[in-house]
Amino acid sequence: MSDLNAILAPGMFVRHPNHPEWGLGQVQSNIGGKITVNFRDQGKLVIDGSRVALTPVFDPS
Repeated sequence: MSDLNAILAPGMFVRHPNHPEWGLGQVQSNIGGKITVNFRDQGKLVIDGSRVALTPVFDPS
């Protein structure tokens, strides 16, 4: 869905565009379009990068 997902690397922060209530997430891994993210209020989830364009957060403070 989004080529932007390809730049997501472990340690980067993201938000899920359809679930803002999950809070800030930190990328754990990005392998073959499967992005594992640990969300503050939802826990660890595997996101299908071909279906969801995660929003990078460059200043998480």
